[in-house]
This record gives sequence, structure tokens and C-alpha cells, in this order.
Amino acid sequence: MKEIMIDKITLNIGTGEPGDKLDKAMKLLDKISGAKSIQTKSKRRIPTWNIRPGLPIGCMVTLRGEKAEKLLHSLFSAVDNNLKRSSFDDFGNFSFGIKEYLDIPNVGYDVSIGIIGLEVAVTLKRKGFRVKERRLKRGKIGRAHLISKEDAINFIGSKFKVGVK
Repeated sequence: MKEIMIDKITLNIGTGEPGDKLDKAMKLLDKISGAKSIQTKSKRRIPTWNIRPGLPIGCMVTLRGEKAEKLLHSLFSAVDNNLKRSSFDDFGNFSFGIKEYLDIPNVGYDVSIGIIGLEVAVTLKRKGFRVKERRLKRGKIGRAHLISKEDAINFIGSKFKVGVK
């Protein structure tokens, strides 16, 4: 029950505006992940940035299972198999950014897309975490069963050979 697993990987690109930039970002996420990306919409009004509620300002794709692990190997090599300690939160999840998608192996340059960066967020879980997400008889996860920052760092170091500074 204490074995740590990858729950999901979320790839995210924020463009800040709808239009051509957003279309290019969605095309890039489809190319990298092999899955269909969706648009993310703004929730509140920010007049100085000309953002209103419901305006598409970014895109994301979520991957799970074996496909997520394969992609994560190549995404780690894009950041030279190194992460910062500050990339991890207190619940064992972590995220990191990739400045240019050209750093990812086996993803070639596409003239129609240009150069775009993306953010990768990884959510970890253990068996029994469904207790907090199920609909009926929802419960809490005990403190001893939660994933700590150190547990996540050890898991990433042993499974993916990633160093943490």
C-alpha cells in the first residue's frame, strides 16, 4: 500500500489570448502527447489584460498510465534529468517548465508552430487514495499514508534517475 505511483501528467500552455497563438499551442500539445488537448478558459475579469470570464487563454492535456510514464522519461531528458527542490510541494506533487519544446527528444521543429514553452505538472498517488475522491462514503487519508516531499524526491530519483538540487 505504500508504493508510490504516477496518477497523471498534465501538460499546460498559457497563451493569454485566443486566436493564432492558442491554435499553435493546441497543435503542439497534440503533437507531443498524442492525445487531444482542450482549451482552458478564464474565470475572472482582468481589465488591464483585456481578459473577461469565459475567454479561452490556454490549453492543456492530461495523460495517465503507461503512456504518461513514457512521456515523462523524455520530458525529464529535456531538463537534463535535474529538478529543483522547490519544484516539489508538501503533498509530493511536482512541476517543472520546459523553455522550448525543441529540447524534448524525438520532437522535431515545426515551422507552423514556431518556438513555444510548456509546463509539466505531475501528480503522485498511493493505493487507497481513491477514498478521498469517491462519491459515496468519502473519507480522509491518514497522515502516515500521505506522500511527503522527501518520499516524492526519493521516488523520482530511484525510478527515473533524476537528480534534485
